[in-house]
Amino acid sequence: MKKRYDVTGMTCASCQANVTRAVEKLGVNDVNVNLINESMSVDYDEDKLSDDDIINAVEKIGYGASPKDQGKKEVASKEKEKDQEESNTRFRLKVSLVFLIPLLYIAMGPMIGLPVPSFMQGREGSINNAFIQFILTIPVLVVNRKFFINGFKGLFNKAPNMDTLVALGASAATFYGIFAIMRMAYGFGFNQPEIIDQYMHNLYFESAAVILTLITLGKYFEARSKGQTKASLENLINLAPKKATILVDGKEKSVDVSEIEKGDIILIRPGDSIPVDGEIIEGSSLLDEAALTGESIPVNKGVGDEVITATINKEGSFKFKATKVGEDTTLAQIINLVNEANETKAPIAKMADEISAIFVPAVIIISIATFIIWMALGYSFEFALNLMISVLVISCPCALGLATPMGIMVSTGKSAELGLLFKSAESLENLSKVDTILLDKTGTITEGRPQVTDVKTDIDHDEFIKLATSIENSSEHPLSNAIVTYAEENNIASENVSDFNAISGKGISATYNGQRYLAGNLRLMKENNIDLKNYIEIADTYANEGKTSMYFADENQLIGLIAAKDLPKATSKIAIDELKNLGYEVTMVTGDNEKTAEAIRSDLGIDKKFADVLPQDKDKVVKQLQDMGKKVTMVGDGINDAPALARSDIGMAIGNGTDVAIDSADVVLMRNSLLDIVSAIELSKSTIKTIKQNLFWAFFYNVILIPVAAGLLYPFKGITLNPMFAAFAMSISSVFVCLNSLRLRGFKPEFKNQKAIDEIEASNEENEHLSNNIEETKGEEKMADTNKLVVNVGGMTCEHCKKNVEKALNELSFVENANVDLEAKNATVDYFGSAEEDQIKEAITEAGYEFNGIEYK
Repeated sequence: MKKRYDVTGMTCASCQANVTRAVEKLGVNDVNVNLINESMSVDYDEDKLSDDDIINAVEKIGYGASPKDQGKKEVASKEKEKDQEESNTRFRLKVSLVFLIPLLYIAMGPMIGLPVPSFMQGREGSINNAFIQFILTIPVLVVNRKFFINGFKGLFNKAPNMDTLVALGASAATFYGIFAIMRMAYGFGFNQPEIIDQYMHNLYFESAAVILTLITLGKYFEARSKGQTKASLENLINLAPKKATILVDGKEKSVDVSEIEKGDIILIRPGDSIPVDGEIIEGSSLLDEAALTGESIPVNKGVGDEVITATINKEGSFKFKATKVGEDTTLAQIINLVNEANETKAPIAKMADEISAIFVPAVIIISIATFIIWMALGYSFEFALNLMISVLVISCPCALGLATPMGIMVSTGKSAELGLLFKSAESLENLSKVDTILLDKTGTITEGRPQVTDVKTDIDHDEFIKLATSIENSSEHPLSNAIVTYAEENNIASENVSDFNAISGKGISATYNGQRYLAGNLRLMKENNIDLKNYIEIADTYANEGKTSMYFADENQLIGLIAAKDLPKATSKIAIDELKNLGYEVTMVTGDNEKTAEAIRSDLGIDKKFADVLPQDKDKVVKQLQDMGKKVTMVGDGINDAPALARSDIGMAIGNGTDVAIDSADVVLMRNSLLDIVSAIELSKSTIKTIKQNLFWAFFYNVILIPVAAGLLYPFKGITLNPMFAAFAMSISSVFVCLNSLRLRGFKPEFKNQKAIDEIEASNEENEHLSNNIEETKGEEKMADTNKLVVNVGGMTCEHCKKNVEKALNELSFVENANVDLEAKNATVDYFGSAEEDQIKEAITEAGYEFNGIEYK
């Protein structure tokens, strides 16, 4: 099973590596530790391990762990805890600065001519000067004791970390200062002024205080940056409303969203956010889904349409039934995907992890070696100590630990804003390495809603369509739906069939009016030795026009064919051109015949195609491309695309595709547009570029400055690195990595043909508004055409009777509204067109009451 945990006490890459290593030793299947989220994901066999085993392993090396609870109260508590931590860091920084400023003045002021009180001047005041410096240093040490507690705990548990380096450096400087005061006191007591002169300007209290203050400053900026990094995800979490209005026994009731159960009826008014996923049962409106899909144009929704959490109702009121609540909602699943992506490691992070695991112990060894070597070369104790402290402080691996997770977290948050969902950090990185884009045709390149264009038959047209729609009615194939729709538009009713059988990738068979019929592609006809007559030439003509032909035959011969065309999405051609401009080879896979596929390929400018591919063979196409050495991204939306999506290097599922396709994919495109492929690829490349910059800075910084801190340049150039500068440089490196990662928040995909995209979006928006206006006009016309009549009804005695009569009348197709007056024994009816008196009479009598005539108004 896979379980998530909160981890406390981590401060750097070494902490992350320590926790990972401790849990791996338990024999788990997989473990991913996230430094920024302070979380851990563990995949383990629950028959062999328990929560306690994992938690104890983490606690044993000095950190804390607890199972991550998804409950809202626990999440809120966690956020409050993090806010408190930032507040504590700010407090520590303020206290440190209050005491550091006078400390620096006393320690450094006389060197640049600044005045100090006379009792602290010269040799006579040196003890006072040193002791006051020590007194000012104590509050800085106390308020930043966290570094010492965590650092030495890690050292004693054989899991040293960044805090260990800080603690050792600050401790060495402080104890040397105390040692110096003792030596100065000895000089005064035994009248050896040369000892006083030797130590009075080499106390290092200010170094200890500056190291702790600057690293606290870096931690504060780092915490602020992490907060900004998580902003996108927190914005997603905050999209869902906290309250909702449900209907209980017809009455409105305001409840917490967490209390909504599956099947509840929710009332939505203009401006409300949708609290859970559901299906509209009454009313209609425009919904803004931009927050989840990135689509700026509001979407028309009516009875039977699905609504998703956190979308905003723009106008109109409606009721919907909750179908997904809690962790099952679309928003919750998106947040879960983003969290999972943050908690996985990109391959590029492995090198940093391996280095971090040995980095801190290596630095401690280098610092000790530095001290020993300079002492052995005859240099002073103070000089060797100074270099040792510099090595300890300059080497803190904060930047190294933040380099990858900061980039991943900002990127996954940004991708969620754009309607792109990466399921793992690995998929985010690997997408930047692909070179071939394999596109499924139906529903991916095209709208997935074919329209009948031509009908050819030897029998009567209407009879043929009746036969065809009767056979196709039980099929869910898009081409079958096109035929059924065509029949409905031509008012041709279908009949029941028997022995229906779907033949995968070829067509269907059924018995209609006692005779067996076949419907499908040419392969099905040939396998059944059907006489094709002259229909092959007709089908070839349609194929050259990009149309797909469906053959219909009895047991012996072809009786007709229906041609349909599935139009490409408005942005498909632009997206394909954009991908080709970026250097990608674009290939199409389809079940269409060679000629139809070629017509589509040519129209859209696709590089290559695979035609006549059976649904179950799409993954073989992926393997064929991979065997040629290509890195393949497969984009699809159907159940039959799932194996190909799973086999490809990176699988992309269109967001409105099937659940199986989405589950099999590495990336989910929430919008129904191929342009999102371009956006996902560009975001992937930008993310990896940013991470490489972060890693370069972290490695460059350590590789260059550790030797300098160790005094490598001193014999040649006389250059050493002051511990205070080392602390400052270390803090700046961490802040640089954070700020560099935050640049990804401003990412915006760049399209060569942005003008054409803008025109399509403007056209879509205009069409949407036109559609809305038409609907409004129809509604107004409908109301304007309403007529009134009064139906006299006998036999009504109570409210129950009133409801029965109103229900019976309102169910009539031409009735807009019916209201019963129980006292007057009649019903006022608003109706359209002409009222059917016989139907009204029948409705009243079937309800069990007397029809006493109609009066027209």
